Amino acid sequence: MKGAIHSLESFGSVDGPGIRYLIFLKGCDMRCQYCHNPDTWAKDTELFMEADEILDKAERCRSYWKDEGGITVSGGEALLQIDFLTELFRKAHERNINTCLDTSAQPYSEEEPFFSKFEELMKYTDLVMLDIKHIDPEEHRKLTGHTNENILACARYLSDHDIPVWIRHVLVPGITDNDEYLKKTADFIRTLKNVKKIEVLPYHTLGEYKWKELGLKYQLEGVDPPTEERKKNAEDILNGRK
Repeated sequence: MKGAIHSLESFGSVDGPGIRYLIFLKGCDMRCQYCHNPDTWAKDTELFMEADEILDKAERCRSYWKDEGGITVSGGEALLQIDFLTELFRKAHERNINTCLDTSAQPYSEEEPFFSKFEELMKYTDLVMLDIKHIDPEEHRKLTGHTNENILACARYLSDHDIPVWIRHVLVPGITDNDEYLKKTADFIRTLKNVKKIEVLPYHTLGEYKWKELGLKYQLEGVDPPTEERKKNAEDILNGRK
């Protein structure tokens, strides 16, 4: 089995615990207005790799991982390639490699055949970094093109099965940087029993040029990144300090 690969990075320090080898898969059905990797949306690619081929490359960096590091698979949306992802994580565990899944969980479904595949994947997943885009379903649809009911259902499944999770939330002025929505997000997070960390990721414009290169109109042109004060405000609310 081969995965459709966008790119590989050998030294990631903000993509899970420790130093991580990063695998970015191709394909994403969401169209987030602030996406800084629109070049990962399309499922077509010229780079296909087998799991063992990727892990052989990753293990060359093993000396940097120490006790906490390992591999992180992101996208695009990695769950769109769930069969390949499961094989990759299973083989990683056979090599005693820590596995982390960075996902927005948009493909998650409790219908078959996806649900059984997801349960199998979780057997080999040490950490899920779950990106909650927006807590309000209609605002989520405006922001991404999809509602969020199945994403929140995925969060509840992970909690019910005690799978460690880091919650990530992108702070966008005028969209998610809103105390009412932040408090609702915090209320939801407090219903989960498996959250080990909450990260606020300030919106940035570093990927704007990619939209233009792809002939796409950048959706948030003119929106500035949030201030440090607003970032701290969001962190305080989401972590229950405010």
